[in-house]
Amino acid sequence: MKLSVIIVNYNVEFFLEQCLSSVRRSMQGIDGEVFVVDNNSVDGSLKMVANKFPEVKVIANKENLGFSRANNQAIRISTGEYVLLLNPDTVVEDDTFSKCIAFMDSHPDAGGLGVKMMDGKGNFLPESKRGLPTPEAAFYKMFGLTKLFPHSKRFARYYMGHLSCDETNECEILAGAFMMMRRETLDKVGLLDETFFMYGEDIDLSYRITQGGYKNYYFPETRIIHYKGESTKKTSVNYVFVFYKAMEIFAKKHFGQKRAFWFSFFINLAIYFKAFLALLSQFFHKIAIPFLDALLGYAGLAVISYYWGRAIIYDGTGNYPITLFAVVLPAYVLIWLISTYFAGGYDKPYSIPKGLFGIAAGSVFVLMLYALVPETLRFSRSLILLGTLWFALEMSITRLIGISMGKESFLSKRNARKRFIIIGSLEETHRVESLIQSTSIKPDFIGLVSSDAKGETPDGFIGRINQVPDIITIYKITEVIFCSKDVPHQVIIDKMVEWHATNVDYKIAPEDSLSIIGSNSINTRGDLYTVDIKAIDTVANRRNKRLLDVVLSGFSLVFWLPLALVVRKPIRFLKDAVLVLFGRRTWVGYCNADNEIQKLPKIRRGIFTPATPIEKLGTESDAEFHNKLNLLYARDYTVWKDAEIFFRSVAAKA
Repeated sequence: MKLSVIIVNYNVEFFLEQCLSSVRRSMQGIDGEVFVVDNNSVDGSLKMVANKFPEVKVIANKENLGFSRANNQAIRISTGEYVLLLNPDTVVEDDTFSKCIAFMDSHPDAGGLGVKMMDGKGNFLPESKRGLPTPEAAFYKMFGLTKLFPHSKRFARYYMGHLSCDETNECEILAGAFMMMRRETLDKVGLLDETFFMYGEDIDLSYRITQGGYKNYYFPETRIIHYKGESTKKTSVNYVFVFYKAMEIFAKKHFGQKRAFWFSFFINLAIYFKAFLALLSQFFHKIAIPFLDALLGYAGLAVISYYWGRAIIYDGTGNYPITLFAVVLPAYVLIWLISTYFAGGYDKPYSIPKGLFGIAAGSVFVLMLYALVPETLRFSRSLILLGTLWFALEMSITRLIGISMGKESFLSKRNARKRFIIIGSLEETHRVESLIQSTSIKPDFIGLVSSDAKGETPDGFIGRINQVPDIITIYKITEVIFCSKDVPHQVIIDKMVEWHATNVDYKIAPEDSLSIIGSNSINTRGDLYTVDIKAIDTVANRRNKRLLDVVLSGFSLVFWLPLALVVRKPIRFLKDAVLVLFGRRTWVGYCNADNEIQKLPKIRRGIFTPATPIEKLGTESDAEFHNKLNLLYARDYTVWKDAEIFFRSVAAKA
């Protein structure tokens, strides 16, 4: 057997599906085998592989064994002359395997081979070719000199930036995302070191290959897409510790004691420095705008109170007591911030109308509270009115500034709407178009483009694939979707690179799949973009659903006595209200249907379902009908739908 392809999977079903589709094409005409080693995924990956890729050999682990141990499981039972370790978040070209095998056959000194990797936007990934992470090289990378001098032989040694990305060269380190090795090399130098759970194992094995007398090559004659790190978020503190600790293990294993000491010193220095930056970044990312609102809001309110008290209330003879500034005003600010949060004013993209609604709701609550507090804490109602106006003005100005600066977090949903073109055959483009339209996505425009560059433009199409740059400009396209059934993967990558200047996002729709995968932005190029049912799963809707549950439970408990006269089982209704209040249940959940097949977002078990109000009418309650109700409920969810179902269900049960 010529080639054994090994893919380790952990909860990336949609990426794995697309990867295996590309692998199946690239394996055409090659005597080979494909392994998927699953590290105890819970996302339906194994079921998908069994249904769509029956030729794949599956190893299903009952726990997450890590990257090294999982790969070694398959390597030990594989029989190929060459072994390829491939990440599940990759897409290979149709001739990638044949080209790599031909290179390895013609270069008997090659122990390992890496290829040219592109991200989901068509950008070259520098980790396609790497140097040995010596203390010096690692220091330059960790402290930003590599990025500052990307082509320096000294400062960019980590990524071998002095070598052309378009020429075949020897390199020291192969990327674990695509790592083809000669079996005789593995027999000589050993398998992956299982001391490494995740990260660093590719560096260790690459180094041992060169120590064993073989060469590692960077081969740019074929390319792959690597979406990079869907399973691990690289801005997390956990990633920082795991990655750099792996580098420390490598140093202690291969460098001399003195070099290892200094390497470990700099590694630990970098770990805590990077961890601090990661924590700082996460902190500011989450609370920057609320903190700014609190700071500016209180400052403005304090200035207003000072001059209002001095000029109006005390007529220049005094001012409000310190209690106002130390207790009352902070309480007002806190109430306005909380009400803005629950109104969705801090959901991204930040919305001015939601912020204003939150301020208005907070002001109503402040006025209600004003009537209940002791006389010593009551000050002029004019301060509440002026504070409301100031907060509304401040929030509007800060968000308008964010919008004018083009900050993604401030762009309105109107500006963020999608304008698609779908490239493929008539049948596939219509399939993908209907798939998009059946979800909660509300595109401004969907245009169909023929994958055939020659001949007349078919009816219903706006152009051909060679006209796409003009189509993007004229129709203001934001996303390009390739139908991989009709467009070969090397053509997809060619076009991503060719159209790079248009700054659109690219997606790939695999054949017979309900997912579309690609990159949403330059900052989230590893994110999964699945056309799926996620309206109920947004942060705002989950928060509002829980808030409504609490409100309805409070209503049910307060008015239980009159409700007991009309509901069928009053004691059960009282128990349900308590369960919902404490988060054990939700008032409205899914019908009893196969939600695993539909891939609906998980929610708590419901007291009522979308079918409850119509059960009394004798509507047929078969599984297909319930599945459809669940789909519509999750896709078009609003908090008002829950309220409607609750009251109609209570009435139906009367």
